[in-house]
Amino acid sequence: MKSHPGQQLPLRIGLRDGATFTNFYPGPNAAAVHALQAAREPFLYLGGPPGCGRSHLLQAACHAVSEAGGLAAYLPLEECMAMSPQMLAGMEQMALLALDDVERLAGNAEWEQALFHLYNRMRDAGHRLIVVGNAPPAALGIALPDLLSRLGWGPVFQLQPLSDSEKSAALRLRANQRGMELPAEVADYLLNHASREMPDLIALLERLDEGSLAAQRRLTIPFVRPFIS
Repeated sequence: MKSHPGQQLPLRIGLRDGATFTNFYPGPNAAAVHALQAAREPFLYLGGPPGCGRSHLLQAACHAVSEAGGLAAYLPLEECMAMSPQMLAGMEQMALLALDDVERLAGNAEWEQALFHLYNRMRDAGHRLIVVGNAPPAALGIALPDLLSRLGWGPVFQLQPLSDSEKSAALRLRANQRGMELPAEVADYLLNHASREMPDLIALLERLDEGSLAAQRRLTIPFVRPFIS
């Protein structure tokens, strides 16, 4: 979460420094990325399975608002559900509020009501709300019809996982952003011998970056092989 000096918020959750639009490979999700960067829609819903970049995009949107001098908050509902839904009170002050894991509140009457009223307050304040879930709104199991309608107030995007070739390109983009040279054959080797999930691959790339700097070695297949468990 980003805030201006002196701004008091109910929950402080940091944004990952690397979660920016610059190092996100859009692949089949270019339309969603464009809509987020354009920042014209007051409400957006992103659905998709874990590992397709949902949280990265939410945090990237928050980074963009914060860098422009606005207030932005990122709230992962998986963590927030342990708290009272009263924590959403006053969140309409944010220029952008990004809610992750909305499926977590499905069936919880208090939280569903709280999010419904938050939508209305964000509209009245003229601020933006981006919500992410693991499925399209109709498949979340939301019991409150009014909330279900609010989730579709703006564009709804279904994020798609990257293909193998797109994952390879995404890894090389991320490596380039870190000042590393990741040859295509090494990226393909990682895909064929390590976890194929993008969060795991990004974590592996970070370890390789640290290891190559320490050893003053380039990223080659013999060098990366010991890093793959």
